[in-house]
Amino acid sequence: MLTGAILIILCGFCGVLLYRYVQQWTRTLALVKDLDGPKAYPLIGSALAFVNKSPVEFLQTFNTFASRFRSPTKFWLGPWLAIYVGEPELVEEVLASAQWNVKSDEYRYLQPWLGQGLLTSSGEKWHQRRKALTPTFHFKILEHFVEVFERRTSSLIEKLHAHAATGESFDIFPYVLLYALDVICETAMGTSIDALEQSDSEYVRAVRTAAGVAMTRMFDLLMKSPFFYLTPSYFRQRKALKVLHAYTDRIIATRRTELQRTHGRPSDGDGDVGMKKRLAFLDLLLGLTIDGRPLSDSDIREEVDTFMFEGHDTTTSAISFALWRLAKHPEVQLKVWHECQEVLGNDPNRPVTLGDLQRLHYLELVIKETLRLYPSVPIIARKSTAEVTLGGKTIPAGTTVIVGVYQMGRDERHFPEPLEFRPERFTTETSVDRANPYRYVPFSAGPRNCIGQKFAMNEMKSVMAAMVRHFELVLPADAPEFALGTELILKPYPGVFLQLKRRGS
Repeated sequence: MLTGAILIILCGFCGVLLYRYVQQWTRTLALVKDLDGPKAYPLIGSALAFVNKSPVEFLQTFNTFASRFRSPTKFWLGPWLAIYVGEPELVEEVLASAQWNVKSDEYRYLQPWLGQGLLTSSGEKWHQRRKALTPTFHFKILEHFVEVFERRTSSLIEKLHAHAATGESFDIFPYVLLYALDVICETAMGTSIDALEQSDSEYVRAVRTAAGVAMTRMFDLLMKSPFFYLTPSYFRQRKALKVLHAYTDRIIATRRTELQRTHGRPSDGDGDVGMKKRLAFLDLLLGLTIDGRPLSDSDIREEVDTFMFEGHDTTTSAISFALWRLAKHPEVQLKVWHECQEVLGNDPNRPVTLGDLQRLHYLELVIKETLRLYPSVPIIARKSTAEVTLGGKTIPAGTTVIVGVYQMGRDERHFPEPLEFRPERFTTETSVDRANPYRYVPFSAGPRNCIGQKFAMNEMKSVMAAMVRHFELVLPADAPEFALGTELILKPYPGVFLQLKRRGS
């Protein structure tokens, strides 16, 4: 008797849930029925178009849909609704509004590594962290990082001299990746991993594994499902995260103890675990308070790991594509070299300062034009937390909105002759910001724009200036043509192949 009553209650509860779900589903279908988009099938939507796609095929498919259908475009990925926007006016509505201030559900796959750091958090926690962390990227603080850029760049140049000596064609992408890991680890934690010298170290392998699995889960329907926890990828991720979190925790504990011993002042010399006694992002975090309370070790680890994740793959992508463009356009490379000679002098080993980097105006134009064609993050995804209006259309709560950063940068409506590489587009006289600044958003825009964009720009300038001062970059005649693909970050497949010639040789 009692069992029957419980069964009736459970059935009634499930019936109510099903009824509400059908109601919500019916309303969603009605709201978006007039939006253009690819054909969707029951239950699976348009997901089959993205199943088992390589990073290159995924981007190609997405580009096809973005160009074929009118924006805003609807995609059904299984039962989940996504809206693509590629018009600057619509992009502004999304990125500038607090209604779209939450990252899409895909970012949750980064949380096992990054926790609820600045990239993945939302609401009041995000607002507090953003307000507290913004001063850590102040002009004066960035000066402390230039010495790290300079020293790590010197290590990269030394490695590349071997390729210049042979004149062989080689893929520069992995070298830039290891350089970027060295820079971000030292600026984030004040410690050295020497990735350029120890490219197969446990920590470097763990970074690659954790990032790779997280990005795969964003786009692979099987990896999104609970079956993921039965796959080898889950166990590889778990092992990698154990390494990453243990390393960060050890550095935090060591640094906190040291700062307590020196009353908050960095000491001279080297300490344990390769610690360098210079200002690092970690030192700034250890001194932060929110509502009068210091950050906990877990809070600090979230932000250090976020800085590590966001600061190596993105800059690697941008630097590699920019170097390839300099090799492809010798006339542009020559202008960059002349500017470096004028600002930095004839000695390629002369250290640079933050002031020097800020005077490299033409090099900055080259980087901006590179990011127009090859934005490190080709799409930005946000989530509506309530029913909102977008472009005059009502969008249901819980909808993912995808901003086409890559597609807008190559749209002839926004950039005449979009596939032409012309750094002069970004001069004051012909600034792309005059029509609508939201057509060019490689660092995102609005409240959740990239907090580290000045850091990234200075790092890119530093390494590119050094490359041009030491080498002439040449595009090999037999270099394989790379294809573009995305695993959250835009990457070249199979790589960026260059030849180097020593300057003055």
